[in-house]
Amino acid sequence: MVVPLQTTLGSPVAIAGTAGLFALFLSATAHIAARNVLGDVAVRNAFGVGPLPAGVAVLSTAFDVSAALALPVALALDAAAVKYLYDRSWRLTAYIVVIHVVVSIILGALVFSLLALWQSAPG
Repeated sequence: MVVPLQTTLGSPVAIAGTAGLFALFLSATAHIAARNVLGDVAVRNAFGVGPLPAGVAVLSTAFDVSAALALPVALALDAAAVKYLYDRSWRLTAYIVVIHVVVSIILGALVFSLLALWQSAPG
């Protein structure tokens, strides 16, 4: 019997490391978004936000779930975590989630571009 995680390239340690780094990245961008909207907030709250959408991303990839289904689930979990951890209204929570998405896209594109540039350097 083949488990979906066994069919992916890489070892389970590599998959766990990727999921952990993605959760850390999303936690950092969640903190940037919350700080942008709310001002001075505790960093520990962001560490509760990041792992949820990262877990959805890893599981949806492992089980070959469509992104059209996984993205709304990830955004809903992101909103639920922000609402619970920061204890704000749903309107402010939605604003934080939108800023979180924007910051994640911008910072992800920047990091990816820098890594691509570094890998293409001569020598």
